[in-house]
Amino acid sequence: MNIRHIPAPASAHAPRRAHDGPVPVHLAGLGTALPPHALPQDEVLDHARRILAPKFPQFERLVPAFTTAGVDCRHSVAPFEWFETPRTWPERNALYMTGARQLFIDAARAALDDAGLEAREVDTVVTVSSTGIATPTLDAQAAQELGFRTDLRRVPLFGLGCAGGVTGLATARMLAAADPGSTVLMVAVETCSLSFRSDRLRKADIIATVLFGDGAAAAVLRSGDGDGPRLGMGVEHRWPDTLDIMGWSVEEDGLGVIFDRSIPGFARAEFRGAVDTALKTAGLTIDQIDRFVCHPGGTKVVHAIEAALDLADGTLDAERDVLRRAGNMSAPTVLFVLGDVLKRGTTGQMMLGALGPGFTASFLPITVG
Repeated sequence: MNIRHIPAPASAHAPRRAHDGPVPVHLAGLGTALPPHALPQDEVLDHARRILAPKFPQFERLVPAFTTAGVDCRHSVAPFEWFETPRTWPERNALYMTGARQLFIDAARAALDDAGLEAREVDTVVTVSSTGIATPTLDAQAAQELGFRTDLRRVPLFGLGCAGGVTGLATARMLAAADPGSTVLMVAVETCSLSFRSDRLRKADIIATVLFGDGAAAAVLRSGDGDGPRLGMGVEHRWPDTLDIMGWSVEEDGLGVIFDRSIPGFARAEFRGAVDTALKTAGLTIDQIDRFVCHPGGTKVVHAIEAALDLADGTLDAERDVLRRAGNMSAPTVLFVLGDVLKRGTTGQMMLGALGPGFTASFLPITVG
């Protein structure tokens, strides 16, 4: 497979094997896409300073976040100039509709090309997106241009945030296993940059400005015998009383970012327990995992995950590289990381992992080779 790019508590479930079930599901194709407008970090800082500093004298105190984020560049569906004017919710969502639709098409085509398939061969599409509202959904918006069949089954998933790439892939895997011989396309697309706010200066807003980029990733899954990485059953863990750690606040002029400052510390303290529970559910042990493939929410979170898993500093190098060149794209990001890991020829037992709103950890075992 050649990846294509157009830029805790004990489980209540009985242990099961990583690939439990009579129908194997494998990853037949993977593709990613980035929008056309590159946002180098130094230019982001210059524009943010010009927009925010005259309104908020405390802006300069937050400038170091731009240089320590581990981000060199992001991409956006909008050019720098678009962000200089205060935007309404309808304006933001209108740009989501056009930008996310094109990203969906580009990523889907890349994944289908990688799998050697055409859109008419897809039986089910799972669409993951939490950065805008599209009704009809993005898959319907893109259906005619891509060439989907009229009997395509459509499964849109909203509200998963950064965990959406793993949860979406796990959902697609379940749907493929339930329909032997079927082909399922999963597309995760986010336009996080549209959450930029020029009307206020909160720490969460600055962190979003420092980290967020736009992008899409798609995966083609096929059930039955075949080549390619084999997917196990997805596992999730939700921590009670953590709804306010991460998410969106829906406001008059857009989506407001909710990022609690406790996230890195929470990950350091709690992630390992969730991993152990997920591994037990999948019938695996941590010693059997050759490579964790994680969503890089930010450099502090990557460090926290390495510490939680007793990994040497720098082990999650593909995660840092994706963060450096594309920022935090929310749901698609972990699939960019997976693509990089597979391009390197890495084999063995892997475990995908991501943290997202809920507060939730989502996991998916993958066996390569």
